[in-house]
Formats: sequence, C-alpha cells, structure tokens
Amino acid sequence: MEEVVHARGHENVSAEHASTFEVTTDDYLTPAGDCILAIDADRAPSDFSREFVDACRDESATITAILETPDERVTITGSGHPDLAFENQRGHVGRTSTYVDDRTIMVDADAAAADLPRDYVTSLADGAPLTMTLRVE
Repeated sequence: MEEVVHARGHENVSAEHASTFEVTTDDYLTPAGDCILAIDADRAPSDFSREFVDACRDESATITAILETPDERVTITGSGHPDLAFENQRGHVGRTSTYVDDRTIMVDADAAAADLPRDYVTSLADGAPLTMTLRVE
C-alpha cells in the first residue's frame, strides 16, 4: 500500500539535520529548516487514506520513503508505531528516533537529511521536483 506526494526543492535546502528529514506543504523555506528536503507538497499526512494510516500504526510495519528527483532516487526505511497519527496538515517527518508527534510518518529511520548524498541535496537546492512515495508493508 502506498501514498504519493509531489513537492519541489528550494535554494535553502541544506539537508544537515542528523535525526530527521521532512517534506512540507509550506511554500517557503528559511535556512533554519535544515531537515527540510522539499516544499510546496501537494498533500499532507492528514490527506492519507485511513487504510494506509492504520497499516502504519502496526509496530511490525516497515515504512519505506522513496525520494525521487529527475536524476536520482534515495530510499529511507523505517518502522511503524501505534502512536502515528498522520493528522498534520503541513509536514511529513521521518525520524531516526522513536519520538512521535502529529507530523511523524516513520520512526527508527535508517537515514536522516544529513545522510543523503550531497549531489542529491544540491539538486534539491537547485529546485528539482521531488516525488516521495511512502510504502507500508
């Protein structure tokens, strides 16, 4: 089962955060947003189907974020958690920790923004379009 989100990079994408990555519906990005990979997302976590959300709430679920630009594909894998709410109307946040709030889309992720290839980050900083496909198994 999957959900797809389309967004775009921004000149302030730095991808320096060591424990999270984020895609936001906001149409702007300040330099302080060092976990944000893309802005202007066409969907928020609150838009996801109830079936998808319920599947993500299983602790044994594997959640995969496939992050694609025209030139490169990055995959981040994490876990589900019973407290995942998917109620936020702005940001999708993947976390390497087990912390959960209304923006969290996965916990125990195997990578954060700082772990992404630098050429990939440069592409996003140049404004590349991003497709984030979230899969739950």
